[in-house]
Amino acid sequence: MDTEHGELLARIERYYDAVPRARARVEEHGPLTLFVREGPGWPYYARPRPGETERITAEHVRRVRQRQRELGVPESFEWVTEVTPSLRQAAEAAGLTVAEHPLMVLADPEAWRPLPAPEGVEIRLIDPDAPDLATVLAVAALAFVELGTQVGRTGRETLVWAAAEQEGPLLDAQRELLREGLSVTAAAYEHGYPLAVGTHQPVGDVTEIVGVATLPAERRRGLGSAVTSRLVQDALARGCRLVFLTATDEDVARVYARVGFRRIGTALIAEPPGAA
Repeated sequence: MDTEHGELLARIERYYDAVPRARARVEEHGPLTLFVREGPGWPYYARPRPGETERITAEHVRRVRQRQRELGVPESFEWVTEVTPSLRQAAEAAGLTVAEHPLMVLADPEAWRPLPAPEGVEIRLIDPDAPDLATVLAVAALAFVELGTQVGRTGRETLVWAAAEQEGPLLDAQRELLREGLSVTAAAYEHGYPLAVGTHQPVGDVTEIVGVATLPAERRRGLGSAVTSRLVQDALARGCRLVFLTATDEDVARVYARVGFRRIGTALIAEPPGAA
C-alpha cells in the first residue's frame, strides 16, 4: 500500500468509527467495536477499532455475534480489507458470508466539475420539513429491492403506496438527521416525481456518499450520476476534502468512475448466509 492510499484509508477508518457514535451505544469487544443504535433508524454493525494491531480471530467474531444475538441486532461486520486483512478469514471461519464492494474516492476535488442533469430533470437538496420526504425515501426502498443497473419494472406509479410505508419513526429519524446536518439528501425530480435519490454524511472534512438509488424503470438515464454529482458539489461547498463511497459492484463502480471517482480499496461486509 503506497503512502497516499494509506493516509486516505486511515482517514476513512476514523470516519467509519466516528459516524455511528452520534446515534449509537458503543461496546468494545477485544479488537472489535460494536455499534448499537439507540432509537429508530438503520441498525449498525461491528468493525475493527481504528489503529488496532491485534490479529482478529474467529473466536473474536463468534463472541460479537453472540452479543448481537443477545441484543436482537443484525450479525453484521464491516471493514476495509487493505486495513484489516485478518478479519476476512476470521469471519468466514465463524460461519459468515463475505461480500466485496469497491471502495472509491473522489479523484481530484480541486479539478472536479459537476455534471449537468438530464433535460427536464431538476436536482434538489431535500429540506428536513419537505412534505414529500417519505416519497423520496420510497425511491431508495424500491430500488434496493430490485438491485442492479438494468432498467426494471418498478416505476413511479408505485411511489404512493411505497411512501405510505415510510411514515413513522424512521421518517422522523431521517428528518432529525437532516436538521442536524448529519445527513444531506438530494433527489432528481421530473414532473413532480422524485426518481433518484442519494445522501452524503459529513463529519469534519470527510463525507461518505450513501444510498444512491434510481427507481428501476427510470435507470440508464443518468439520474443517479446527476444526484451523485449534486452531492459532491454540496460536500465540497461545505469544506469536505475527502469524498468517498462504496459501490455495489464493478458495474456500479464504472458509473462512479465517470463522475470522477477512483478505486482505492475494497470494503467488505460479512453477514450470516442468506441475511442479505
